[in-house]
Amino acid sequence: MKRISRILAFSLALALMFSLAACSGGSGGAAPSATPTPAPEGYEIALVTDVGNIDDKSFNEGSWNGVKGFAENNGITYAYYRPSEDSTEARVETMKDAISKGAKVIVCPGYLFEDAVYEMQTAYPDVNFLLLDGEPHTPDYQTYETTSNTHCILYKEEQAGYLAGYAAVMDGYTKLGFLGGMAVPAVIRYGYGFVQGADAAAQELGMAAGDIEVKYWYSGVFAPSDDIKTKMDGWYTEGTEVVFACGGGIYLSCVAAAEAAGAKVIGVDVDQSAESELIITSAMKALSTSVDLALTSLYANGGAWDADHAGQTAVLGAAEDCIGLPTAEGSWRLETYTVAEYEGLYAGLKDGTVAVDNSFDIDVPPATTVAVVDYQG
Repeated sequence: MKRISRILAFSLALALMFSLAACSGGSGGAAPSATPTPAPEGYEIALVTDVGNIDDKSFNEGSWNGVKGFAENNGITYAYYRPSEDSTEARVETMKDAISKGAKVIVCPGYLFEDAVYEMQTAYPDVNFLLLDGEPHTPDYQTYETTSNTHCILYKEEQAGYLAGYAAVMDGYTKLGFLGGMAVPAVIRYGYGFVQGADAAAQELGMAAGDIEVKYWYSGVFAPSDDIKTKMDGWYTEGTEVVFACGGGIYLSCVAAAEAAGAKVIGVDVDQSAESELIITSAMKALSTSVDLALTSLYANGGAWDADHAGQTAVLGAAEDCIGLPTAEGSWRLETYTVAEYEGLYAGLKDGTVAVDNSFDIDVPPATTVAVVDYQG
């Protein structure tokens, strides 16, 4: 079923075509330009964006911050490159462009790079690849291979989702929603964790079966749309109090609906609290931390992946401090659930005393005891 989910995601991804600016490069956090501007020669670490830009308040930005921080702290040149369109061919050409301009390390944020990295890792054995949220495979998903010059990072999204669902119920919300983007494994794990966390909190509070309601839906896209806003308008009108918007730019549609209804939103991947006062928390992957960890290991080993990284996939979660909720004063907008209580739960995830199931079936909602899940596909 996992492979079926990934094939479905691949098919949907092919249909998701955005009009993007041509490859633009920069360093030191340079802003994207409306006119294609090639990066100067000699940048050693390159990040290639997926279908967005480095200011997307999501996956690209979090990964870019990791590259930028590591490079500046270690005196290494760096740049970002943006493909001309949403296609494997464009991503491959952009990586080739980065290599021609001196890149020795290519950071690829997201599963959309899986088949591009599969092609590039053998074509350029002297270049190191860091693939986030995916593993290299052929376009037909029949062959998976990670060569020694590639390291992959996956995340325990179910843990981050669990923290968000638990916090929402502990803060008094009883009518929740999960709005997923494409039904890819990472998004599904977020949703499953969210429901498990909400159910666990409800049990701890002694609630009766049915006291927690969760609407659950995959939009099939990672971009905002009128259809998503209309769907969220309906949810909020029906009494949903807070929605976990999980998937790139779809949070914009959810926030727009929440503004009209006076309701709340939970962000994803990075701390999205600055985007709206209605975002009460965010289920985060510590993208910048994980990029920094990987690059630190790479350069400590003389610019080659060591045995623990070469051709290997790391799955990072609470134990590595690579998932969580934002606890900064401006980001913590939960009113009754405290940071101290959150830190106690997080410690349980770190030491294993709190376990979250990461198995899933795209066609079946998570099992619950108290929460009732309205699974809408």
